[in-house]
Amino acid sequence: MAQAAAVAKPPAPPRRRRASATPRRLPYLLIAPAALLMLGFIAYPVISVFYYSLQNYNPTKPWRNGYAGFDNFVHAFTDDPQFWDTLTFSAKWVIVEVGLQLLFGLALALIVNQTFVGRAVGRALVFSPWAVSGVLTSAIWVLLYNSQTGVTRYLADMGIGAYGTSWLSDTATVFPAAIVADLWRGVPFFAILILADLQSVSKDLYEAAEVDGARRLQQFWHITLPHLKDAIVLSTLLRAVWEFNNVDLLYTLTGGGPAGETTTLPLYIANTSVDAHNFGYASALTTVAFVILLFCSIVYLRLSKFGGGQK
Repeated sequence: MAQAAAVAKPPAPPRRRRASATPRRLPYLLIAPAALLMLGFIAYPVISVFYYSLQNYNPTKPWRNGYAGFDNFVHAFTDDPQFWDTLTFSAKWVIVEVGLQLLFGLALALIVNQTFVGRAVGRALVFSPWAVSGVLTSAIWVLLYNSQTGVTRYLADMGIGAYGTSWLSDTATVFPAAIVADLWRGVPFFAILILADLQSVSKDLYEAAEVDGARRLQQFWHITLPHLKDAIVLSTLLRAVWEFNNVDLLYTLTGGGPAGETTTLPLYIANTSVDAHNFGYASALTTVAFVILLFCSIVYLRLSKFGGGQK
């Protein structure tokens, strides 16, 4: 009777297994090899540049190598007029190039965004220069500017200019000639990014604006441009950094000449390190260029309020 009266105990609840941490760590474990490789290929060169910027390092003059402190930076800012000349030209090159590329790229994007016969072919022709490497672009334009077989020869045949004229060896024409060559390759970059953003604009906005009596220019100013703000800010920032670091085109096209008229700061750094073997001073100039780009990028993003506006 005691056994019958005894109340059966309910079965014990199953123990909860501790959630394994492996599934949560798995994504990080999978990307770890790539992250380590990127860290090695990016962090090590950057740290090396900062280290050598504080050194006197010239393999051809090992007896002068050693710790220099901030002497390389002091020399750049006080005793090297070529540093200021190349920095000034770099700023001029970036402002003119990026401004013109944005203007023509925006115009091309608006054109190829329209519906017309052969639009696919037109887009391919517009975007094709971006697929050409910088050195090949330079080679193409060197041939076009050749005084014997290039554009100047055909212009001279038509009575425009003189035979034997070389735009790349004349200080009055070398800058516009280099600008045109780089525009040919840089404009499609803006056109591609802006066109991609243009295609996401709702047509309902333009239809509503037409109903309200807004003209094309008003639609462009109040609908298109605000929608393209982030794309324009990002593309101009990326292109400004690339144009500042432009070496391949100017090196192949002009070599920094004539008389140093087209020598940018990165080209001056390349000549200082490769030709003069002064890697310590070149590293200091690279560090200065890095700080300038970082500062300008932060200020530009803050002033433009990138990512803060609503489309």
